[in-house]
Amino acid sequence: MEEEDQRKVTDLVIELVRRLLSQQNSQNPNLNSPHFSQSLRYALRILSSRLTPSISPDADAIAESIKRRLATQGNSSDALTFADLYTKFASKNGPGSVNNKWAVLYLLKIVSEDRKTAKNSMDSSFSLPNLGLNDDEMGNNLRVLNGKDNREKGWKNGVLLVSKDPENLREISFREFRNLVKEENEVSEEVLVRDVLYACQGIDGKYVKFDSTLDGYALSDLVKVPRATRIIVRKLCELGWLFRKVKGYISESMDRFPAEDVGTVGQAFCAALQDELSEYYKLLAVLEAQSMNPVPLVSETASSGNYLSLRRLSVWFAEPMVKMRLMAVLVDKCKVLRGGAMAGAIHLHAQHGDPLVHDFMRRLLRRVCSPLFEMVRSWVLEGELEDIYAEFFIVGQPVKAESLWREGYRLHAGMLPSFISQSLAQRILRTGKSINFLRVCCDDRGWADATTEAAAAAGTTTRRGGLGYGETDALESLVMEAAKRIDKHLLDVIYKRYKFKEHCLAIKRYLLLGQGDFVQYLMDIVGPELSEPANTISSFKLAGLLESAIRSSNAQYDDPDILDRLRVRMMPHNTGDRGWDVFSLEYDARVPLDTVFTESVMTRYLRIFNFLWKLRRVEHALIGAWKTMKPNCITSHAFTKLQRAVKLQLLSTLRRCQVLWDEMNHFVTNLQYYIMFEVLEVSWSNFSNEMEVAKDLDDLLAAHEKYLHSIVEKSLLGERSQTLYKSLFVLFDLILQFRSHADRLYEGIHELQSRTVESSSNSRDKSKSSRQRKDKSSEPGSWISEGRKALTQRASEFLQNMGQDLDALATEYTSLLEGFLAQLPVQQHIDLKFLLFRLDFTEFYSRQHPTV
Repeated sequence: MEEEDQRKVTDLVIELVRRLLSQQNSQNPNLNSPHFSQSLRYALRILSSRLTPSISPDADAIAESIKRRLATQGNSSDALTFADLYTKFASKNGPGSVNNKWAVLYLLKIVSEDRKTAKNSMDSSFSLPNLGLNDDEMGNNLRVLNGKDNREKGWKNGVLLVSKDPENLREISFREFRNLVKEENEVSEEVLVRDVLYACQGIDGKYVKFDSTLDGYALSDLVKVPRATRIIVRKLCELGWLFRKVKGYISESMDRFPAEDVGTVGQAFCAALQDELSEYYKLLAVLEAQSMNPVPLVSETASSGNYLSLRRLSVWFAEPMVKMRLMAVLVDKCKVLRGGAMAGAIHLHAQHGDPLVHDFMRRLLRRVCSPLFEMVRSWVLEGELEDIYAEFFIVGQPVKAESLWREGYRLHAGMLPSFISQSLAQRILRTGKSINFLRVCCDDRGWADATTEAAAAAGTTTRRGGLGYGETDALESLVMEAAKRIDKHLLDVIYKRYKFKEHCLAIKRYLLLGQGDFVQYLMDIVGPELSEPANTISSFKLAGLLESAIRSSNAQYDDPDILDRLRVRMMPHNTGDRGWDVFSLEYDARVPLDTVFTESVMTRYLRIFNFLWKLRRVEHALIGAWKTMKPNCITSHAFTKLQRAVKLQLLSTLRRCQVLWDEMNHFVTNLQYYIMFEVLEVSWSNFSNEMEVAKDLDDLLAAHEKYLHSIVEKSLLGERSQTLYKSLFVLFDLILQFRSHADRLYEGIHELQSRTVESSSNSRDKSKSSRQRKDKSSEPGSWISEGRKALTQRASEFLQNMGQDLDALATEYTSLLEGFLAQLPVQQHIDLKFLLFRLDFTEFYSRQHPTV
C-alpha cells in the first residue's frame, strides 16, 4: 500500500475511534489522552490482523449456518428475518456494493460468538463501543445476529467487546521462552549451523569435530545443548563423513595415478566424482551465505526469510545426502577394482527406479566408461590395443606370426563389464584380431577402407568420442558392420591372394596320397632305397627321387609354388629301422597359411601320411607278389618228370599261397577303398562345402579342424581306436611277411626248375656233371644234383617246409583278422561299422565265425 493510502486509512481510523469515544462519553475526547491512544492502537491491531479462517469462503454456507443456529436457539422469527435480510444483501451488486460478502457474514458471526462468551464483569475500557444507529432495520439486524436484544443483556448502546490481552501475556511468554532457550543452549543455532557446514566440507568446527572413536563428526560432550539438537547435528554431519570418504579416495587415487592399479578408467571415475563435488561446493557456498542471517525466534518476525536453521539445513541436505551416499558406496566397491571390472561394478548400481539416482548414475557412467569405449573404438576400427594399464577386456601378448590368431589375443573375463554381452565381446575380439592378422601376417592395408565403410553404415564416425555409455545398440551396430566387412576382406585375401583352397587340395593330393600316378611312381623308384637300413639312406638322394616322381607324373603341371613346398622328411629312427619306417613327405605352409597349418596340424597330417604310406606299401607288396606268382604258375607245369607226390605237394603249396594272397588282397583292397573314398573324399567334400559358407577365419579354422578330425577318427587313428589301430598294423606286418615267404617260395621253385632242366640235359656228360655236382655241392644252400632221387627228396623237403610256414602264417593271419573284425562293431564311429560291411559283404567271416 502506498504512503498516501496508509495516511488516509489512519485518518479514518482516528475519526472512527473519536466518534465512538465521544458517543460513549457525550463529549469530544482528548486526542492526547492515554485512553484514546490505547483505543487507537487496539483498533489498528484488529484492522491489521492477518489471521485467516480455516474454512472455505462460501457465503451461502455461512448464511445457512447462521440461520440454522438462530432456529436451534428458538428464535424462528429472527431466523426468517435474517433470511430475508440476507436475500436483499446478496442481491445487491454493482458500484457501491460489498464485494466480499462472505467476509462480512463471517465477521458478524465471529463477533456474535465472542459477545456470547464475554463476561459481564469485563472492563469496558478495553473495548470500543458500537456506533449509534437510528435505523430500526439495522437495530433489528444486530439483535438477530446477537441472538438476543441488547437491552436484555444490559449493554448500553450495543457495546461490542473484542477479546484482548491487556497485560501482554503472549509477549511475556515468548520472552520467557527466549530466556529458557538461552539457558538450555550454550551455543547458538547460528554457530551450530556454521560448524555443520564446516564438517560437511571435512573441516573441524569450533564445537563440531571429527571423533575417530565414533568414526564421524559429533558435538563435544562438554557443549551444553538439548539432546534433540545433538541428534540432528549428528545426522547432518553424516554428509561430512561421506564427503571425507569420497574426497580421500579421490586424493589417494590421483596421487597413485601412474600406478597400474588406478588406470584411465579409475582416473575418469575420480574426475566424475570431483565434478559432483564441485556442484556440492556450490551448494555449500550458498548455504554459508544464508547462515550469516540470524535465526529468528518464534516471537520475532524475521526481517528476511532467507535464514538457515538446522531443520532447514536437513531439507537442503536431502538430495546431496542421497548422491554422497551413492558415491561412498561406489568408492567402497571400486577400491580394489580397475578398468572394465570397475565400470561393470558401477553399472550394477545404475539399475535403480529413483529418477534422481538413475540420472546421476548415467551421468557418472558416461565419464567413467569413456576410456573403455575409446579402447573398443580403437580396437574395432584400427586394431590398436591402447591398454597401458591392463584395463581392457582384450589382452594381447607377443607371439610368433603363425600363432598370432590363436594365441596373440584373448578375452579377459574379469575385465568384461556387464553391459557388454559375451557374444558382443567375442565379435569385438575377432574384429580387431582380423585387422592385426591382415596387417602383420598378410601385409594388407585394405582393412582401412572396410572400417571406414563400416562406420558410415553404422551411422557413427571414426573420430574419438563417437561412442559412450548407454549407446550399446550403436556399439553393437558398429561392431557388426565392421566384423562383417573385415571378415569378408580377410577371407578374400586368404582365398585369392594366398590360394588357400589350392594348398588344401595339394596337401590332399600329396600328403594324403590322392595323386595316384605320382604315388605309384614314387613308391616304385624309392622302394629299393627304402629297403636299406635307415642310417644308410641319403636325404638328398630321396629328394632327387621325389623330383623324378614329380617330373614323371601329372604332378609336373601343378603350380610351381605348390611343388616347391613339397619336401622329403626323414623322421628320427633307431638302430634296425628301415627306410620304409622313417620316410615321409612334408608340406611347407608359410605365413599366413601356417595359421591354419600349424605345427600340431602338420604333425597330424604326418601321422595320417604314415598310415596311408604303410597301406600303400602293403598294397605294393601284394602287387609285387602277384607279379612274382603269375609267370611261375605257368612254368610250374614243366615239372613232368617229378614224382607224382612231389607234383601234388607243389600244387598244394602253390594253391595255399594263392588263396592266402587272395584273402589278404581282398582285405587290403577293401580297406584302401574305404580310406580313399569313404574317408578322404567324403571328408574333403564336406570341407569344401564348409569353406564356401565360412564367414570368418574362425569358421574356416573350425571347418579345417573338423575335416582333419574326421579323417583321423575314420582312419582308426583316434584315441578311441588305438587297439584297433595296433591290430591293423600287426596285420600289415604279417602281410609283408607273406610277401617275403612268397618270394622265397617262388625263388626255390625257380631254382628247382632250373636244376631239373640242368640235370636232364647233362646226364650224357658224366665227367662234366660230376664236376658240376662237386662244385654245386660245395655251395651252401644249393640243390644237390647227384641224381633225380636226391633232387626229388630236396624238393619235397623244401615244399614241406614252405607249406608249414604258410600254414602258420595263414593261421596267425586268420586269428588276427577275426580279432580285427570283432572289434569293428563296438567302435563308436558309424563309418567304421560300414568298413565291417565292406569287408564281410558276403558274410563269409560271420558264417565261419559267428562271433564276428
